[in-house]
Amino acid sequence: MAAAAARRLGSHIRDGLIITTESGDGPFPVVVGSHPLPTDASEEAGRLALRLARSTRAGEVLIVLLSGGASALMAVPSEDVTLADKARTTDLLLKNGASIAALNSVRKHLSRIKGGRLAEAAAAPALTLAISDVVGDDLSVIGSGPTVADGSTFADALDALEAHGGRDLFPPSVVLHLAAGMRGEIPETPKPAGGLSGTARVIGSRHEAMAGAAGEARARGYHVRVAEAAVVGEARAAAQTCVAAAAGVAGGIPVCLISSGETTVHVKGRGRGGRNQELALAAVDLMSRLPTAALASVGTDGVDGPTDAAGALVESSTASRAQAAGLSAPRFLEDNDAHTFFEALGDLIHTGPTGTNVGDLQVILLA
Repeated sequence: MAAAAARRLGSHIRDGLIITTESGDGPFPVVVGSHPLPTDASEEAGRLALRLARSTRAGEVLIVLLSGGASALMAVPSEDVTLADKARTTDLLLKNGASIAALNSVRKHLSRIKGGRLAEAAAAPALTLAISDVVGDDLSVIGSGPTVADGSTFADALDALEAHGGRDLFPPSVVLHLAAGMRGEIPETPKPAGGLSGTARVIGSRHEAMAGAAGEARARGYHVRVAEAAVVGEARAAAQTCVAAAAGVAGGIPVCLISSGETTVHVKGRGRGGRNQELALAAVDLMSRLPTAALASVGTDGVDGPTDAAGALVESSTASRAQAAGLSAPRFLEDNDAHTFFEALGDLIHTGPTGTNVGDLQVILLA
């Protein structure tokens, strides 16, 4: 995105900054943050972004090229909350199955850069072009909306803690900060009625990913069905929905079913995995009932949870191969250990970081 902007705008760009997950060359200085949990590097990246915004002058435009993952890559905690406490809060919310909207309502109210505060820091209006990893493409949720007015409140953030473990589960500094904000002792994030200057729009989303997959499937001779409804909710429940849709397809011709979205995982075990690997693991026994079929669930950014895999592949034969190898899919699912299960079978999908993030993609092939 930065390279494209540099080619298009050339000498009109006075200064710039790239915040990403990997080091490398670019048209502007590159800062490597961390995802899905922020680190000290993420905080340094956030402070540099704020410095750049504050350097803008009248008559200029702050161009922000935003993608999913920015919430963790670019972090500047509120003064009374440490980065460690913020990261701990994010980790607990993720493990307790919080939706991205609930998670980001908390992130925004623990931050000096999210929830419109990056745009608020600038002397110039912001132009934000976003690639969406959020179901519904809500610009205030993508990357925690650093340049977009925030409709959520401190009360919403506290409600998110209550709904995902209760206040006592989270660091005291986080609870105290949010409670102070709800009492009006800390200023709210910029609100839609506040006149935050700038323009923001989505330039890419899960729909482009599905269209790309559909085009490739048609080129390979498949009859394609694309599910417009987003795949959301618990990953293991979503697996049932995906396989049920495949089971209802009449045989006789090769069919490709394509869906996308973003699920959640309520982590109770001690294993490794991500939401795509969990969805695939929950589909193992279900897929064994289809005669000749394969299912893949992948993160379009190439990273699924805290693992090196993008997702996993399940075939009609996966259950029998697992049984022969002494692997019990239900037992591994109970321990949230999809990565170990699929690694043993050689069925993890590795793409490496793709450089974009438009949520998760599920593809089912039927012969």
